[in-house]
Amino acid sequence: MFDAVVKSTVSEELPFPYNKRSYCRYEPIEKAIGHARVLIVNSLLRYESDLSELAIREWGEGVKSKLAFERKVSGMACDNIAQNVKRLVRNPKSLTVHLSEIADAVEDYNPDAIVMSGTFSDFDYYNPEHLARFGEFIRSTKIPVLAICGSHQLVGTSFGAELKTLDGLKLYEKRDDRLVEYQYRFVKIVNPQDPIFLGIDDQMSGVWQDYTKEDDILRVWQNHGVQVEGVPEEFELLATSYLCRNQMMVKRSEGQLIYCVQFHLEKSFEDWSKNPTRWEHP
Repeated sequence: MFDAVVKSTVSEELPFPYNKRSYCRYEPIEKAIGHARVLIVNSLLRYESDLSELAIREWGEGVKSKLAFERKVSGMACDNIAQNVKRLVRNPKSLTVHLSEIADAVEDYNPDAIVMSGTFSDFDYYNPEHLARFGEFIRSTKIPVLAICGSHQLVGTSFGAELKTLDGLKLYEKRDDRLVEYQYRFVKIVNPQDPIFLGIDDQMSGVWQDYTKEDDILRVWQNHGVQVEGVPEEFELLATSYLCRNQMMVKRSEGQLIYCVQFHLEKSFEDWSKNPTRWEHP
């Protein structure tokens, strides 16, 4: 009779070195900011006027379809940023403008902060006049900036850095089938003393994951095949990974505060508000 009883089993210990759990806690997202005027910058392409001669020549008859795709992506990307602003700010105000309009928009809107979206196409496909105007703006603005993914790269080039593929090639040498970082990946914080990471060393804090508090690791959403080569002068490296050294950097000089993240910060953290209850899922 007892031979028919299913034997109890002991769960195999997980190799992950921190908490041995088979799940991650959802991070709480709280409305910690009272008021903020945020300028959201669409850094993707929209119209033929946004393109370089190279793009028009190489894309040929595919120009319209490529631009339609970029407009679709930009709508989702900027809406995602706007939703995050609403989740973090109790009384938010936001305005979305294109990269080419950023200087005029700042003068008219007077934002407290700027958040720049990711990109899709290489920057030699962009109208060089738009890039030049952005470069002048970003090197002089005193408004705090958060630049995400492709905009992280754009800020890097505006301060003299070179862009390469993840396997070290110049971008024109390999337009397609690039090595990519995609989906959730781990990055290593190399300067946990930066104010952006405030609270990591507080063992009573429930905001940070165990692997962040114990070994300065972040789990983030990645989707890119281009990297900033090195760290521009006056910037400080904040996080790194094995495929892409410059995962996060900051400029804190000459009255500027510019945070740049290669990963998609706006997609990296779970939100309890998406779920009917606050639960930890196995």
